[in-house]
Order: sequence, then structure tokens, then C-alpha cells
Amino acid sequence: MSSPYLKFAYHTFGCKVNFADSCLISRELIKEGLSQVNIKDQADIYILNTCSVTENADKKAQKFIKKLHLKYPQSKIIVTGCYAQLKPKEISEIKGVSKVIGLNDKFNFKEYYNLINDDSITRKLNTNKFQISYSLSERVRAFIKIQDGCDYICSYCTIPRARGKSRSGKINEIINVIKELVNNGTKEIIMSGINIGDFGKGNNENLLDLLKAIELIEGLQRYRISSIEPNLLNDDIIYFLSKSKKALPHLHIPLQSGSDKVLKNMRRRYSVSYYKKLINKLNKIIPNVCIGVDVIVGYPIEEEKNFLETYSLVSELDISYLHVFSYSDRSNTYANGLVNKVSDEDKKYRRKLLQQLSRSKFSSYINKNLNSSKRVLFENYNNGILDGLTENYIRVYSRGDKTLINQIKEVNLIKYKNNDVNGELIVR
Repeated sequence: MSSPYLKFAYHTFGCKVNFADSCLISRELIKEGLSQVNIKDQADIYILNTCSVTENADKKAQKFIKKLHLKYPQSKIIVTGCYAQLKPKEISEIKGVSKVIGLNDKFNFKEYYNLINDDSITRKLNTNKFQISYSLSERVRAFIKIQDGCDYICSYCTIPRARGKSRSGKINEIINVIKELVNNGTKEIIMSGINIGDFGKGNNENLLDLLKAIELIEGLQRYRISSIEPNLLNDDIIYFLSKSKKALPHLHIPLQSGSDKVLKNMRRRYSVSYYKKLINKLNKIIPNVCIGVDVIVGYPIEEEKNFLETYSLVSELDISYLHVFSYSDRSNTYANGLVNKVSDEDKKYRRKLLQQLSRSKFSSYINKNLNSSKRVLFENYNNGILDGLTENYIRVYSRGDKTLINQIKEVNLIKYKNNDVNGELIVR
């Protein structure tokens, strides 16, 4: 793509998978001769990698596009990602959009320049291929996409339509990428996917096989698993994680509702009883594990008593924090056709209650970890203060030298104030 004078910038909405994909696009465009600038600066091409998990996600992208075009009306705007896949016509009608590209077409790097000068505004998606991608943060931690797509049919979700059927990378390919990252200085790997527990489907491989292979990579200090469906987090994986020398005690496990009635209507693949037993098992087998939980409030058939069931369950469970989402109608989903919608006012109130509970849960979790030593991977430095994550996902701030970035050091957790955890380096 001989275009050395073209400048591009990108902005990512949504999940870790999108961030990994955006980073891959950026690296490849640089290889093709383009120059990357900050999204706040003027560029010839802006690439927006969108999310569409909620209606609010769509609105954020729309607002961003309009603001960008208003600021730089002569620049080209390419929109890709889940929103682009689900509603290409809607996006193409937004003033300023030059091209809408389906999810896999966004990896046709050499075509980007040609696509901009193409008369057609949209490109179709082929969801049969899998493309490994990864994102970097100052070489300290890397998010690597090991799986994409989803074969589940949850009643409220458009992601299977946006991302296609479940598909994965091969273990040997993923291991080779991780080895390259480690050789370049990466200390921690975070494995991400749309339905990561489905890894290996169709390849005669599975997630446990991958974990065992990652464990053997020389030089890799630690790794995390991102969000995993509760019905796919089986005993073999749990026991392996509990014995691993590199896997970190941090899991994110979506609940969505604490009401069996609502879970069944959502077409989730577990019961409240199953979920409760799973969380109790994790806390018993993996000491001091950090557990994050997704919850949706205001699902169409969620009556007040159903919400109270959720609130009661979450209060009872030994978890660390919540991600709370308000339900929003999505076209071409089963839930969109349900009656007895929950009012926006009730959704807002229920979300507020769970967010308050989440803050309380997280505070309790932090306090449980105070006055103990943790191994912290330092990522950032600012005016004499380092910060990084413990193995169990607590961000800690400590005085120290900039040379400690990308190093793992033992730190005493001494104070929790104003949502910050302060620590002291242990000098041996």
C-alpha cells in the first residue's frame, strides 16, 4: 500500500477482543506504510472498531462519528466491529462515514486504502475464518484473542449474529504467538474470546489442553483467563488453575440474573443452584480468588421479586465485584418481542442498588487483603508513584523507581482510601 504520507488513527469501543483486533489492525497498517497518530489528532483515515452489546453502545459510536466528522470533515472514517456488522445501512447513513467493513474484512489490511476510494460503502462479512490478534500495553501485559464467535442463543444477545459461529485458533499457533510476546518482554498474558470456554470446538482441542501448554512456556510469568461461562468452567479446569504456578486467581463469571425464571427465559445454560455451588467451590479450592460477575437488570419479565432474588443471591455470594448492565431491546432477538417491559426508571433504580452492592463487595474484598504481601506487576509510573496489578486483580500504588516497570515485586498492601490501594515495596 505505498502510501507513506497517509496518517491513520483508531478508536476501540467495547471488549478485550475488540482491543486485541484493533491492535493487530494498527500494527499491520504501519507495516503497509501508514503513520499512526493519536485519535485526538488530525488523520487522513480514522478507524472505529465498534461494539453493539447494548443500545447505548450504538449511541456512543454514533456520537463519536458525528463529533469526529465535525472536527475533521475532510478525513475518511471507516467503521468496523459488531455495530458495523449488525447495522451497516444505519451506519452508512451517518454523515461522514466513508466505509463500513464487516468483522473479518477488517483484517484485509492491504485493501484499506483501496476501500476508501471504492464507490461501495459496505463490505460483507465472512465469519468462517479465525484471526489471532493481540494487544499490548507497554509490553507488560498482552491480551490475546484465542476464540471468536458464539453458538449460544441467549434471548437478549446479538453477539452471535455479529461475530459468527464459535471458532478458535490452534494451540500450536497460539503458543507460538505467546512465545513471541514473552521474548519481547511481556510478563502477563490475558486470554480473551467471545465464549472462551468453547475454545477448541471443531479442532479436537479444548481450553484445558491450551492451559497445560501455556503452563510450559519458558519465561512466561503469569496468565489470566477473561470472562468464562459458568457451565463451561468445569472441575478439571478449576483444579488445574488451583495447582498452576502461573495461572492467576482471578475469574469473571457472568450470572445475568439470580432468578431461575429469568435465567430460563434468557436461555442461559445453568440454574441459580448450579451457579451458587460453582462460586462456593471456587472459593474453597482457589484461596483468595477474585471473582467478577455480570448482571443484567430490567429484563422484560423481571418483576420486582425476581430482582430481589438477584440482589439476595449476589449479597450472599462470596464475590469481589459486579459489572451491572441495564437491559435494552435489540432487534432480531427473542427478548425484543416480549411484553411487560420494565420501565427505564425501575431499571435505573435496580442498577443503582446493585452498583452500591458492588462497591460494598469490592471494599470488603480489599480490606480482606490489607496487611498482606502480594506480587505486583508494575505497569505505570507517574511522579515517583508506580502502579500495577496483584495476582488477584487489585490495583496497587506504591512509591518506587521507574526502572521497576515491567517487573514483578512483592508489595505490602497497607491502606485503602478514596478507592485507591496503597502499598509499600518489600526490599529484600
